[in-house]
Amino acid sequence: MKLTFGALLLACLTGLSHAAAKPPSFADNPATIEFAREMEQRHGFNADELLDKFAQTSSNAKVLQLIKPPASPQQRSWERYRPRFLNDRRIDGGVRFWQDNRTVLARARAMYGVPEEIIVAIIGVETEYGRNTGGFRVLESLATLAFDYPRRADFFRTELEQFLLLARENNMDPLSIKGSFAGAIGIPQFMPGSQRRYAVDFDGDQRVDLSGSFDDAVGSVGRFLEQHGWQAGQPIAVAARLQGEPARELIEAGIRPTLKVGELAAQGISSRAGNEDNVALIDLVSPGRETEYWLGYENFYVITRYNRSSFYAMSVFQLAEEIRQRMR
Repeated sequence: MKLTFGALLLACLTGLSHAAAKPPSFADNPATIEFAREMEQRHGFNADELLDKFAQTSSNAKVLQLIKPPASPQQRSWERYRPRFLNDRRIDGGVRFWQDNRTVLARARAMYGVPEEIIVAIIGVETEYGRNTGGFRVLESLATLAFDYPRRADFFRTELEQFLLLARENNMDPLSIKGSFAGAIGIPQFMPGSQRRYAVDFDGDQRVDLSGSFDDAVGSVGRFLEQHGWQAGQPIAVAARLQGEPARELIEAGIRPTLKVGELAAQGISSRAGNEDNVALIDLVSPGRETEYWLGYENFYVITRYNRSSFYAMSVFQLAEEIRQRMR
């Protein structure tokens, strides 16, 4: 069958447009080549073999879209944020997860001092108990952010290095590993550097598998919190009552507990906390509504090492409390 000139022209233009739409592979990027040579010198990788892997990846526009702050950021709103994680589906899922993993959760509590409900709630907030671990190829996501996102290139270049070391240590093809758009992996969504530093083989099979082993995920969350200063048996947060608006400097003191409860009481901030306790004043703001205030202890601060947001830490804490209540 003969094609008309018009059909041939259309086919050529279509092919050109498809070629133009596909970005070049990272193997052609001078920064990637330099990175591969550094990995060879520092860690004994074969640079050419690494570049073969990078030849199968290219800049991911979706990753760059998701990582960038919104052009018109919304106001912080606890009222809008809270229902994403404090809902019946996550609470019921947390109860089932605890029931299904009761023994390993108890072992993690005994070893690391972290209550079962906190470990369950973190996994619930992160991936809804392993249901949503991410569908991005981690190698491509991290390369995109390391080489095409200058704002945080140094951080993601380090995570890319850690990821390749992690894949080699676990005898895994780096192209096969899936995760979040930012490169977080598995049931608890550890970044590669955190996985290498804090993750544990909790099921005794001689490897760390955060994507397929709930035991490893549970143990690794417990160890992460313990290594960041979790205080076994100590409180996390208590509600506070205020007379009027707090002094700005109390909020600006930050999320680390540096304020004395007694000093706050003298400024009209009351709670069930002891006067000599060190706390942070946490403001959970919602536009158009009265701000909710809490006092956060050291354990609240430790939860923010997982995600540096008071909204995140409070969601974990309140989800944990709801799950614990239903387990009674």
